[in-house]
Amino acid sequence: MDKQAKIFIAGHRGMVGSALVRRLQAGGYTNVLTAGRQELDLLDQRAVHAWLQEKKPDYLFIAAAKVGGIQANNVYRAEFLYQNLMIEANLIHGAHLAGVQRLMFLGSSCIYPKLAPQPLKEDCLLTGPLEPTNEPYAIAKIAGIKLCESYNRQYGRQYVSAMPTNLYGPNDNYDLQSSHVLPALIRKAHEAKQRGDAELVVWGTGTPLREFLYVDDLADACVHLMETGADDILTNVGVGSDVTIRQLAETVCEVVGFPGKLVFDTSKPDGTPRKLMDVSLLASRGWRAKTGLREGIALAYADFQQRFSG
Repeated sequence: MDKQAKIFIAGHRGMVGSALVRRLQAGGYTNVLTAGRQELDLLDQRAVHAWLQEKKPDYLFIAAAKVGGIQANNVYRAEFLYQNLMIEANLIHGAHLAGVQRLMFLGSSCIYPKLAPQPLKEDCLLTGPLEPTNEPYAIAKIAGIKLCESYNRQYGRQYVSAMPTNLYGPNDNYDLQSSHVLPALIRKAHEAKQRGDAELVVWGTGTPLREFLYVDDLADACVHLMETGADDILTNVGVGSDVTIRQLAETVCEVVGFPGKLVFDTSKPDGTPRKLMDVSLLASRGWRAKTGLREGIALAYADFQQRFSG
């Protein structure tokens, strides 16, 4: 990518989008385009197409999405399916109409079948049933991947998709009604420590295995793929190793300084038993994650404290 190229980050205020902005600015890119919700409603097809025609970016990163944890995905199924379909369709088709040749669509590891062989390879997409609790979100993301693939095949575009594993880091969502497991644990441990609680309740059995990627590492991987001209339709982005939810909770408690006991509420859902990404394709493209889990949690907790305990 040329350092003066116009690069549009859709969803720049979210965790992933803001990390992409940081990475591009640190890399010397001087023409990063952003648009807040008041300036551009990504659910409005006409507005999105007009904005893209006016700005004509050279590159587009789609980090905008409606996201949430197990509870939010399971309760707001219609919104997760509809809004994500609309956002990606408006941006991908609008980019094509505006002549944007290079685009990266950000998805999620939940696109893969619930019981797919581990670690998850890119070619296991659409080989089995999805995890029921987040099926609407997964279907929307699969549609985005196939939309990119179809514009490439039909029109010769270079639209690629990056599928990150579970993310965390600066600008994460700590709302306990809609957050993912790691930020929820950070907030719960912090508040339990403040109250002097003896116990911390964790959803599920603690046995599911999950992989966690620091969001600035994801941004670095995405820029690396775009800079090197990688043209794989789908690329997993992860660290290549996982931990149990129990191990994750123990690490969070150590970082936060909560000395109490962990209690597992087995009436709550576990979700997929394991979700580990095969990152060999990404490694073959010359990139590996740099931030260890404990180091990343410490950085995330520092961000949480700055935002909510100041």
